[in-house]
Amino acid sequence: MTDFLSDILSSLGPIVDTPKHLNTRKINKHILLLKKQHWFKNVHDNEEYYELLFGNRRVRFYLQSSFHVHRMIRKKKVQKKFIMLLNKELKK
Repeated sequence: MTDFLSDILSSLGPIVDTPKHLNTRKINKHILLLKKQHWFKNVHDNEEYYELLFGNRRVRFYLQSSFHVHRMIRKKKVQKKFIMLLNKELKK
């Protein structure tokens, strides 16, 4: 139950802003889960995106959410939204 509430609150993060604490272990677990997806393998192999996955606070915050990650696995629309986030962060 606590995990569920944590995910709901973390999904509000882009509205509120990113928290001060990121759960690296959880993020890395989610990245490993996503690496099994064909579309994410291309993202992971891209050098610019790879740097964002491991060094950008907003991207890591997004990847910390189990809710976001499981939706990315199931829905192409959410995958595209994540790619848009990556591209937005690359432009900064």
